[in-house]
Amino acid sequence: MTLEGARERRVRTGGVELCVAELGDPRQPTVVLVHGYPDSKEVWSEVAARLADRFHVVLYDVRGHGRSTAPKPLRGGFTLAKLTDDFLAVADAVSPDRPVHLVGHDWGSVQGWEFVTTGRAQDRVASFTSVSGPSLDHFGHWIDARVKRPTPRRVAQLLGQGAKSWYVYALHTPALPELAWRGPLGRRWPRILERTERIPRGDYPTSSLPSDAAHGAWLYRDNVRARLRRPRPDAHAHVPVQLITPLEDAFLSERLYDDLERWAPRLTRRTLPAGHWVPRTRPDQLSAWIAEFVRSVEDGRPVPKAAGRHADRFGGQLVLVTGAGGGIGRATAFAFAQAGARVVAVDRDSAAAARTAGRSRQLGAPEAWAETADVSDEQAMEKLAEKVHREYGVLDVLVNNAGIGLAGSFFATTTDDWRRVLDVNLWGVIHGCRLFGARMAERGQGGHIVNVASAAAYQPSRALPAYSTSKAAVLMLSECLRAELAGRGIGVSAICPGLVNTGITSTARFAGADEAEEHRLRRRATRLYGLRNYPPEKVAAAVLDAVARNTALAPVTVEARGARLLSRFLPGALRRIARVEPRL
Repeated sequence: MTLEGARERRVRTGGVELCVAELGDPRQPTVVLVHGYPDSKEVWSEVAARLADRFHVVLYDVRGHGRSTAPKPLRGGFTLAKLTDDFLAVADAVSPDRPVHLVGHDWGSVQGWEFVTTGRAQDRVASFTSVSGPSLDHFGHWIDARVKRPTPRRVAQLLGQGAKSWYVYALHTPALPELAWRGPLGRRWPRILERTERIPRGDYPTSSLPSDAAHGAWLYRDNVRARLRRPRPDAHAHVPVQLITPLEDAFLSERLYDDLERWAPRLTRRTLPAGHWVPRTRPDQLSAWIAEFVRSVEDGRPVPKAAGRHADRFGGQLVLVTGAGGGIGRATAFAFAQAGARVVAVDRDSAAAARTAGRSRQLGAPEAWAETADVSDEQAMEKLAEKVHREYGVLDVLVNNAGIGLAGSFFATTTDDWRRVLDVNLWGVIHGCRLFGARMAERGQGGHIVNVASAAAYQPSRALPAYSTSKAAVLMLSECLRAELAGRGIGVSAICPGLVNTGITSTARFAGADEAEEHRLRRRATRLYGLRNYPPEKVAAAVLDAVARNTALAPVTVEARGARLLSRFLPGALRRIARVEPRL
């Protein structure tokens, strides 16, 4: 995506001419996006387009990059002091009367930290969002603390980051980086990004890449060694800071930010399961977090800080949960709401779905909606998917939870019984994966699918042939889909609870039993599950953990984990247990 409709201007400062692009209404708050190495401002095109309807968005090519001119001589022309002069000149030109909201990626973030910790920019910045780029001062103090007070853990952190920083040493080599970028590396870089970061080739990077990268080597040579040796002791941020940390960053360790609150007291943390170039791979999530953060600062409201499990991971994400009217589905919707996610609660009981959505908003969800659908109805699910994608967006997390129970021997189970349990427990999952998962894959920004199976998926029972078969199919579907979607950055997890105290027992069917007998068996099952009293909230916590860790299979409860071990190491024992006739 190019910067279509952008208005360009030239800003002269310190002997260079900067190319500045603007989108959106200048009367709105100004958001300045600063690119990193070896990029130009076009790295932000996807994010800028998503912000332009709400903000005045400004992008500029850093000196020596894109269509900005390079300083002469190059040596000494890229110091942080001169880069600060450039930023102030741009800010004065595009927003002379109001401070700007700063967003930086990679070296754009390194520069941003300089801008928000130096006194001369104090009145020009309203907030700062940092993505994949530490302050060199903070980095210097981080190194110093580990060198002077080493422990095994600190030494391991130091060595780990040292290995990730291999490219920094290479860029300090005279002449060789320039030759590589103007030669084979510049030609192959788009293919390298496609393979390592899953960035599709197209109009990014721009044709100026070889010269951008060659000039940008001086960012490192002019600043890194000098600042790491003598970091400033007063590098405290004077604005609210939002830190977005990609968890799969090949160049920067999460540990670099362990004590960042010391330097940025008004800090909001976010994490993403992504690599280094999130402006290209996760523009939807990145722009949503930037917009939420800027609006909070502009309105003088506290920056939203969800306190739930994995709040830094799921804040602002769009999550849909089926069977959300009660039990595990309701608890899962609440857990994501507490983590700050936007929640779509789906249930065939519209009143129950509405109650879940309402409570989700109370628990911290920025937005929550109730939708009514029977997951076994293909047309209903197609309409649901169409509405969700049109009105709320593409999902970040899908939780296929809706299910029904059915007990009884194989020969007592009718074809209608089989059809009903498979329609809900298996086809409901298939519909969800197909309709919502396809949009995730098409978007190309990752995501996660959770399919709630059961310990019955790998624990045979003579009393649960239909139910166990449906859940075993869900487990295998999850494994197959996980393999297919791994290359698209989409995780798939199967959750396998055991006996959980939910309302499924009150609606379960018992094949071959008359109405009176079925009522008695339901009461008995409800009493048994009540005595076990394993709360659905613990399953919900396991769901969030599985998504955050991209876990393939998550047995929940002691009996589920025990049966899983038996299925792998003592399957014969599990088969003998399955022969025991349950006392009904």
